[in-house]
Amino acid sequence: MKRKPLLQAVSVALGFILTTCSVQAMETEKDSKITTKLEEEALALKPNIDNGRQIYEMCAVCHSPHGWGTPDGRYPQIAGQHYNVIIKQLGDIRAGNRDNPTMYPFTLPNVLGGAQDLADVAAYIEQLPMSPFNDVGPGFDLSYGKELYKEHCEECHGKEGEGDNKEFYPRIQGQHFTYLLRQMRWIQIEKRRNADKTMVKQIHRFSGRDIHSVIDYTSRLRPPADKVAKPDWRNRDFPDSFVSVPRTFIDGPWWDSTWGPHPRWVPMQPIPMIE
Repeated sequence: MKRKPLLQAVSVALGFILTTCSVQAMETEKDSKITTKLEEEALALKPNIDNGRQIYEMCAVCHSPHGWGTPDGRYPQIAGQHYNVIIKQLGDIRAGNRDNPTMYPFTLPNVLGGAQDLADVAAYIEQLPMSPFNDVGPGFDLSYGKELYKEHCEECHGKEGEGDNKEFYPRIQGQHFTYLLRQMRWIQIEKRRNADKTMVKQIHRFSGRDIHSVIDYTSRLRPPADKVAKPDWRNRDFPDSFVSVPRTFIDGPWWDSTWGPHPRWVPMQPIPMIE
């Protein structure tokens, strides 16, 4: 694959952003464990990490070179996510089985590429070390949240939120609190259409307290030490001058002592939450 220039990818995104919702609504909904043809092909291939690194350049614009997303939850941490899960989610977004107008243009064949490219970028993302600085909830109701997690979440996502690559259950340990909260609400109201049907049924009657408490607890689950980056780690596949969309250079050092290896940034407006 010839790597698509970053500006081309951004231009495609802007061109498609207004039409995505209507296109996705026409697609057939899939069960969360049934893969599309593209996903099946990607899962059968041997990934090329070097090609995946090149493709990831366009992902890094939003998710950061480290794959850590943003603490405000606008963009999730994707570093260290299971290989199968990454392929599944990218394939579902392309097929319209998961509504994500921001991501959709970047998953199209003329931007992301075919099955081999999907496998390659998934492998690169999976091997990235996770952030030691993920955002967590306020910690007001953790005992109740732990009870809910053990009863409703542990069987699939694991005791420590480690997920299951084979079963396509995502790793949720180390994920940003606000992102988890938003996804939980979207799954509850069936806005996230490729969610596991059992999970949708389990949380359908969750109250606001239930959701907030279990997500607060989940945000504090830690990945194993060998999955977490050292506090001073930087992704040397990218130059220090690389700028991600969520963060804007002002002046000062590239390393931020609070959130890790990013330039100092100007927070964007928070995403309105669905009540």
